[in-house]
Amino acid sequence: MQIRKGEKKDAAAIAEHLLLAMEDIVYLFIGEENYDEAYRFISTLVEHEGNQYSYNNNWVVEEDGQVVATALLYDGAHLEQLRTPVANLLREAYDLDFNPEAETQAGEYYIDCIGVNPSQQGKGIGTKILHFLIDEYVEKQGITLGLLVDEINPNAKKLYERIGFEVVGEKTLLGKRLEHMQKIPTHLK
Repeated sequence: MQIRKGEKKDAAAIAEHLLLAMEDIVYLFIGEENYDEAYRFISTLVEHEGNQYSYNNNWVVEEDGQVVATALLYDGAHLEQLRTPVANLLREAYDLDFNPEAETQAGEYYIDCIGVNPSQQGKGIGTKILHFLIDEYVEKQGITLGLLVDEINPNAKKLYERIGFEVVGEKTLLGKRLEHMQKIPTHLK
C-alpha cells in the first residue's frame, strides 16, 4: 500500500471515492438526487486545480496499481478562494447559489473527507490515512489538522480521539451541527 499526492490521472478514481464520503452533500449542492449528475459535477472539479475538490488537494491510497481510497485536505485559510470555482460551476451549470457556512478557517489544514472503496473498508485504511496525515502535517510541518464529526457518529469521534484529535468547538454546515476537532502540534499546546 502506498499513500501519495493525487495526480490528474487519478481524477476519475478520486471523484468516485469523494462521492462515497459525500454523496448526500453533493446532492444538496446540485439540487437533485442523481448519482450520474453528482459524479459529473464532482469529477469536473477534481480534474481542475484551484478548487477545494481538486486532485491536488487529495492524498490517494494505491494498492496493486489501483486507487482504493482518498483523503481530501486543504489549507483552511484558502477556503473562500477554493470555493469560488465550486460556486461558479453551480451557478453556470445548475443555476444555483452556493454559500454554505465555513467548515474551516485559517490556522488549520482541514480534512474535508476520506472515502474508502467499499471492498477495502474494515481493513484500517482510513486509520492509516489519518496516521499518515498526522505524521506529514502535524509531526513534520507543525501544522494543526482539523475536521468535523457528526454527533450521530460516535464511532468516528472515538477513533479521532484515540489518535489525538480533541474537540475545540462546534460548527454548523448545511444546517447540521457538528463537532470541530483538531490535532494540534505539541509546540502549539
